[in-house]
Amino acid sequence: MPSIAIVGAGPGMGLAIARTFGSHGFDVALIARNRTKLDDLVARLAADGITAAAFPADVLDRDALTRALERATAHVGGIDVLEYSPVGGLGSTVLTAPSETDPSDVQHELQFQLYGAIAATRAVLPAMREAGTGTLLYTTGAGSIDPVPQIANVNAAAAALRNWVINLHKELAGTGVQAAHVAIDVSVDTPAFPGAPTAPAEEIARVYWDLHTNREDPETIFTTETPWAAVAPPAPH
Repeated sequence: MPSIAIVGAGPGMGLAIARTFGSHGFDVALIARNRTKLDDLVARLAADGITAAAFPADVLDRDALTRALERATAHVGGIDVLEYSPVGGLGSTVLTAPSETDPSDVQHELQFQLYGAIAATRAVLPAMREAGTGTLLYTTGAGSIDPVPQIANVNAAAAALRNWVINLHKELAGTGVQAAHVAIDVSVDTPAFPGAPTAPAEEIARVYWDLHTNREDPETIFTTETPWAAVAPPAPH
């Protein structure tokens, strides 16, 4: 059976991506910090007839993340698709406007978004290269492309991840391994603020399957007629 490892798995996009790939016959390895929440996702997927297993790890602990992916690889017999999309909680994510951003504000986000993605990739890419096939998918908000002042530090790190992914896509050309970036320009399931453009996770998840099966595109932007940045509340002063 083919398999997908989802880093940052949660009840929104992570579960929707798991269901999308699981419906196409994939086994699912779920990686996130909270074991109890992961076990709940495993049970929900099992109810849908999808085989899944939990491998707890914090993306900020890169050694633990690597070990989790190694355990997942051994459990499912190899990772065919890696999807990286951890989301920080409100208690752990400081949001800053450009002029108020301290280097430490960006450093935390770089560790969370870019460095974690690099560690996860290094754990699975060698086997993909050897097999001559594989898919690496990475998620950010659309601020990685069109930044908004309210979340300047998050956007800066997301833009760094996007740059690295597109560069990885270029490096891997002709190897059979695909790297691609998904920029989500909507709130997922629930509006982040009144009037925010919103889409169900299940609809967005189909983009990931399309990128996996269409091995040409390095990037997809999921958006609506009204971009998120156009209706976002003003940055605090």
